[in-house]
Amino acid sequence: METLEALDQQLFLWLNGLHAGWLDKPMWVISQIYGSIPLIVLLLCYMAKKFGWRFALGSLLGIGFVIFLADRISVELFKEVFQRWRPTHNLDLGPLVHTVTDFSGTEYRGGRHSFVSSHATNFFGMAMFFWYIIKPDTRKIFFFIFGWAAIVCYSRIYLGVHYPSDIVCGGILGCLIGWAVGCLFMKFVSHRLLSTNQPM
Repeated sequence: METLEALDQQLFLWLNGLHAGWLDKPMWVISQIYGSIPLIVLLLCYMAKKFGWRFALGSLLGIGFVIFLADRISVELFKEVFQRWRPTHNLDLGPLVHTVTDFSGTEYRGGRHSFVSSHATNFFGMAMFFWYIIKPDTRKIFFFIFGWAAIVCYSRIYLGVHYPSDIVCGGILGCLIGWAVGCLFMKFVSHRLLSTNQPM
């Protein structure tokens, strides 16, 4: 375990060290939920075109449930149980971490605990849910959705608040949640949204 922890920290320092001044603010925006709103709107428009607006807007209920589960599970069953210090709060690692200031000029250090990443759980959960309910479809959609989630997750390492293992485990957890909610949505909800609605 100590060897894996050391490798995790080394990989974090390497990835976190790949920074440039001009990227700091964009990475801060990408890391915020509002930074993903344009992409979510694009996905809703895509679903509206394929299945109709009733289905697209109804899918927001599923997304809300994914976010609720992802937040509660990642915090209460992982962060509060494992209590792993974030890199920015690690006394040995902290001085080596590249951090970013927000728009108010305050250094962003995140909360105390990092495992698992709630961002990774949330965004990979949303990605899996979206992909599940619109498949089968082209591979472009798959890479678009999961590429978006991966970029958001990298921003968390860039900001210095998560180790790679936080991201990977959070991503796996998020995919499981997104898949489970997607199954429930398609089985119990989707047919009601499609029955009285014609695609655009």
